Amino acid sequence: MAQTFVIPPPPIAWLSTTTGEAFPVRRVYCVARNYAGHAVEMGHDPDQEPPFFFQKNPNNLIQNKPFPYPSQSHDVHHEVELMAALKKGGRNIAMDSALDCIWGYGVALDMTCRDLQTHAKQLGRPWMRGKAFESSSPCSAIRPVSNCGHPHHGAINLWVNGELRQAGDLSQQIWKVPEIITFLSRDFELAPGDIILTGTPAGVAAVHLGDKLEAVIEGVEKLSVSVVHSD
Repeated sequence: MAQTFVIPPPPIAWLSTTTGEAFPVRRVYCVARNYAGHAVEMGHDPDQEPPFFFQKNPNNLIQNKPFPYPSQSHDVHHEVELMAALKKGGRNIAMDSALDCIWGYGVALDMTCRDLQTHAKQLGRPWMRGKAFESSSPCSAIRPVSNCGHPHHGAINLWVNGELRQAGDLSQQIWKVPEIITFLSRDFELAPGDIILTGTPAGVAAVHLGDKLEAVIEGVEKLSVSVVHSD
């Protein structure tokens, strides 16, 4: 007998891919302070911290849309990140088999309400308001591993109105993608449809209404997005 629901089930969140098919999104995990330069600019010592994570919601990811500046913040920052999309998961995944879990890669922006995040830190509270607000992560299409391989190095850059703001290399990640998957799988059961945002290089800064952002990861994808008023 088919299951009935008291309300209509919510639609499945999904991202487009370069193959023309949709990638269904289950969960979104984000790695904090995974580039030494960014950790330092945020006031932390990267040599003294194990990896730690926060989450966004699947429907926080947006594609082919402008970024609506959230009305609750006055200090929204850009953070360009490599996005990994999983085709399988599990618990306690061995590092030497972690890359087998990945279907493909893309470019994502972890837009951050820095004022709300800073206030939450001061109070010892979660970062949800500063990180998981509506439309907080513009994304490119996902490119399959069969097309781009596993990018261990390559430029990760972001321009605002043609000015280079963030310039790094994937090789500068403190915790590489296999390590991230292994660490996450110790605490969570990873599964097909999970998305992992793998951290941002130094150079994060505020965006303003009317700004044009362009993010490129060498050999992966590019992303262009405008900053507009929220409805």
